[in-house]
Amino acid sequence: MNIPLSITKTIHDWLFSIMPEGVATVTEWILVAAAYLALFAVAGLYLVLLERKVAAWFQLRLGPNRVGPFGIFQTMADALKLVSKELTSTDRIDKFLYNLAPYFVIVSALIAIGIFPFSRQFQAFDINIGIFFLFAISSIGVIGILLAGWSSNNKFAMIGAMRSGLQTISYELSVGLSMLTMVLLTGSLQLSEIIEVQRTGGWLILQGHIPAIIAFMIFMIAGTAETNRAPFDLVEAESELGAGFHTEYSGMKFAYFFLAEFINMFIIASIAVVLFFGGWLSPFGITDDITWFPESIWFLIKVLTIIILMMWFRWTFPRLRVDQLLTLEWKYLLPLNLMNLVLMAIVIWLNWTI
Repeated sequence: MNIPLSITKTIHDWLFSIMPEGVATVTEWILVAAAYLALFAVAGLYLVLLERKVAAWFQLRLGPNRVGPFGIFQTMADALKLVSKELTSTDRIDKFLYNLAPYFVIVSALIAIGIFPFSRQFQAFDINIGIFFLFAISSIGVIGILLAGWSSNNKFAMIGAMRSGLQTISYELSVGLSMLTMVLLTGSLQLSEIIEVQRTGGWLILQGHIPAIIAFMIFMIAGTAETNRAPFDLVEAESELGAGFHTEYSGMKFAYFFLAEFINMFIIASIAVVLFFGGWLSPFGITDDITWFPESIWFLIKVLTIIILMMWFRWTFPRLRVDQLLTLEWKYLLPLNLMNLVLMAIVIWLNWTI
């Protein structure tokens, strides 16, 4: 029996033995939510540290190295600093929308994480329209950004929010079409089924040949733009807009926006791992009956590899102008995506997949 399964079954049986069925079920929901909140917080803190270490590596620096061994507690210290800071704002803000905006961003990211199968047993919500659900939930976050820019009553915040809306609407098309290309190959929207398809046939990026490789390249470009990462960080262009849409935010509310950016990067990387690189499956075909190396570790190794690739972009390419941003999407990525979708359909029709 798999170790995670035995632990969850033990907790399930214990709760139902000491509580009424309804209370035990609600308690299980609370425990699952607490586990995902902990994962959310730890992943966000670690990715901030990873970003700073990768940046230091590219620039031949050490990065954080004072708080804790090798600076591993630096982001915890930063988080405590943000929590303890005073929440300041101007007199002319729309208070209700100003306070509501960060929760749109952070909650949409948290809901999306619950869909991913970290292993066969570690998945909160296995829905049969998982890809569609992810696409819909990820679109909610931009509402929080638009609300933040509008309610701040600051021209820099408003410009950043409008840029975000423009960028998200544009690049969501390429993200969705590249995902649809892989859905066409697997014939399923359910994330667990997409991974099972790769158990016997190998990673989808290999099964789909050239169309799958093109879809992956487009997904990485569009996904980086979707998360407002460099070189597509026009929304938060510090040298132009102060801090962009969250210029007027401080303390914990600013931390919500900051944390959500890194969690969204984790989400994009997780989608790439599930759709192209086999999810929690071992690259060596030895996933069954392994207890000494959990499946979730394979998943996290692949996700971190994709995240480091996205961080690499930041220190390789200069920031695009708005006209270059739109030209890349509407004149190049979108037509290429449509042609690639047709090419994938031809590959499947001729049965050229592995």
